[in-house]
Amino acid sequence: MKVQFKFAQTYEEVELPDRNVLGVLHPAQVFHEDEEKTEPSGAGGKENRILQEALKNPIGTHPLRNLVNPGETVVIVTSDITRPMPSSKVLPLVLEELCRGGIQEKDITIVLGLGIHRPHTEAERAKLVGSDIACRLRLQDSNPSDTVLLGYTKRGTPVRVDRTVAEANRRVLLGNIEYHYFAGYSGGMKAIMPGVSTREAIQNNHGFMLEEGAEAGRIEGNPVREDIDEVLDHCPVDFILNVVLSEEKRIVGAFAGHPIQAHRVGCRLLDRMYKTPIPEQADIVLVSSGGFPKDINLYQAQKALDNAKYAVKKGGIIIFHAACTEGYGEGLFEEWMKTKTPVEMLREIRQDFRLGAHKAAAIAAVLDKVSIFIVSDLPRTEVPPGMTPFANIPDALEEAFRRKGKEATILAMPAGGSTLPVFQRE
Repeated sequence: MKVQFKFAQTYEEVELPDRNVLGVLHPAQVFHEDEEKTEPSGAGGKENRILQEALKNPIGTHPLRNLVNPGETVVIVTSDITRPMPSSKVLPLVLEELCRGGIQEKDITIVLGLGIHRPHTEAERAKLVGSDIACRLRLQDSNPSDTVLLGYTKRGTPVRVDRTVAEANRRVLLGNIEYHYFAGYSGGMKAIMPGVSTREAIQNNHGFMLEEGAEAGRIEGNPVREDIDEVLDHCPVDFILNVVLSEEKRIVGAFAGHPIQAHRVGCRLLDRMYKTPIPEQADIVLVSSGGFPKDINLYQAQKALDNAKYAVKKGGIIIFHAACTEGYGEGLFEEWMKTKTPVEMLREIRQDFRLGAHKAAAIAAVLDKVSIFIVSDLPRTEVPPGMTPFANIPDALEEAFRRKGKEATILAMPAGGSTLPVFQRE
């Protein structure tokens, strides 16, 4: 059996022994593959028609053009470079809607939500939104040093957001919906929290990841997602446009309208596509983050590792395939991964929750149960002490079989950053 795994901007094809493979976890196809191959993705293509239909029939609110008035200022918040959100495809249609509502381009600002990520270069900003829009409209990164406090959630999270976003007459959020390892799902109000919030606010919200219910694929009873959604009470949002992407990062679903109602409908499509039943947990799980930008650094690639933990037996092996061309991606995360044992990380994060360190603790929770082999662009001296580096997947597989035996079972997850294995224990 040959399986392709995306690595940064390229693919690696791997041969797996048929007798050992329990399954290859791919998203469900929501439209026919032949249609996907023949339909153009530009104007008039399948993706464009999906977006147009969503904007024409919003969920829980009026069309965007009917929500705005001439002379109002509008902020559009969209994702940064660490997310696969196709902003350059979505923005033209949103701008067209605003224009039909009487909004002039001079009154529109596009804000790229950084959260705690690094700022963009000018070239990156232009790539994200398209060079034409980058030249015509006001485009900026969120600025955590210039914010407005709008209130506090019931759990004490300060709703302190980027000033440009806070002071606009209208707010429109863009995003893609995928699984998030403790917020349940991305998308919706996550464009505000953590997208354009301060580090202090994000740290308070993310601290709830240690509570029961904070897990991938869960909304009800998830303290992190509930806290995120409560931000809406303090920072009103007029409209969202969220998309669900195929494994090839094509738009297969779009959901426009109310920031909670539209988001929930999008989550249901995601579940139909990416919540994948497995017959049993495997001895070996081979997981790829899904390529750029999901494996841009270890901080982002970790999400695939967290999904893989649901597919592997205790004491098993995860072969983690992620380029990590930009290294670790966050300073405190790197410090913890290099200097602390899994036991120390899990103990200390409960005593003193710190943003950045929380992802190290999430990896520590996986390392506490399984071994992790990593295939990446990280220099061997930079690989975290708890992980075993390999030059390629075949070498890692050979060692995994040596440890687990020739009859060891395998599950493959080529889109590990998006695929959520579901195994029901008897």
